[in-house]
Amino acid sequence: MAAMCRCARAPRGPLLARAGPGISVLAAAPSVLQQNRQVHHALIPHGRSGRSSVSGIVATVFGATGFLGRYVVNRLGRIGSQVIIPYRCDQYDLMYLRPMGDLGQLLFLEWDCKDKDSIRRAVEHSNVVINLVGKEWETKNFGFEDEFVNIPKTIAQISREAGVKTFVHISHLNASMKSPSKYLRNKAVGEKAVREEFPDAIILKPSEMFGREDRFLNHYANMRWFGGVPLISLGKRTVKQPVYVVDVAKAVINAIKDPDAKGKTYALAGPNRYFLYDMVEYIYAVCFRTFIPYPLPRPLYHLIARFFEMNPFEPWLTRDKVDRFHTTDMKFPDLPGLEDLGIEPTPLEQKAIEVLRRHRRFRWLDAELEEAKPAKTCPV
Repeated sequence: MAAMCRCARAPRGPLLARAGPGISVLAAAPSVLQQNRQVHHALIPHGRSGRSSVSGIVATVFGATGFLGRYVVNRLGRIGSQVIIPYRCDQYDLMYLRPMGDLGQLLFLEWDCKDKDSIRRAVEHSNVVINLVGKEWETKNFGFEDEFVNIPKTIAQISREAGVKTFVHISHLNASMKSPSKYLRNKAVGEKAVREEFPDAIILKPSEMFGREDRFLNHYANMRWFGGVPLISLGKRTVKQPVYVVDVAKAVINAIKDPDAKGKTYALAGPNRYFLYDMVEYIYAVCFRTFIPYPLPRPLYHLIARFFEMNPFEPWLTRDKVDRFHTTDMKFPDLPGLEDLGIEPTPLEQKAIEVLRRHRRFRWLDAELEEAKPAKTCPV
């Protein structure tokens, strides 16, 4: 109806003068109408802040079904963003994501990471693209090079071609070409590939993340089933600075909102540094479990991990994971961090109970966190 009204008024304006002989006003009208449709209503912020408002963010989140992905989607949904979630997994793995946004705000799209047209469909209507694709082990179909280099590079390239304004890429704090871990070496290559394809990309480098469903604190807590905790050099040569997963999710959202964040690299780490030995000792103190550490040489540790890698499903331990967990977290004093994004880092002692309560015996289930001796820290 609006189109017909505009067309009826067209003879009074310059539109009729541009429409030559034999050309109807309706033929010239689409150019005017198309101008008014360039900005979709989902990109115009309106309503009160909250789940039922519209934040103006239309984000495509690759890897949303992972550990960090569910927290990022939750943060996007609670501020009223529209989220496109490309997935390759089973439908049941998406069930916990569905309540995270208001009705119609979460759109699920099946995609093939090796099909560029599939990626293009996922990003063509978005103004933000977040890449969280990754896995802790290699499979016969996807190696670390595919997960951390080829796929992010393709997503960044197609996002740039589609006119995406903001691209966020998740790397790792210890990503380095000199790392003994193949996981971390490919993370470093992936950073460079993304930066080349999308120069204004925001790269976040979190350390090992802990949270309710993590594979870090839970990993060491579950080692009690093997009669103790094997550590290379007893963990006294490795320093870790774990970061809370919610802080990383907040950093993603704040980086999207900050126009000055484009083209920057952020190092995200917790407020405290610990020797691996002291950190694992604290884990068992919170769990009220007996801590039995013993030194294990790296070659023997790799041999044990090799047997776990034979698992056709998710391997509990891999040789690469051994190397990664025994790598000292780097310091980047020249890079901005959580504080620069307006986030106060959460200490491990404050949130460890949320992760580790499930590992307690029934007798100690309701014991207060203060009963556990705080972990010894290293100078930051």
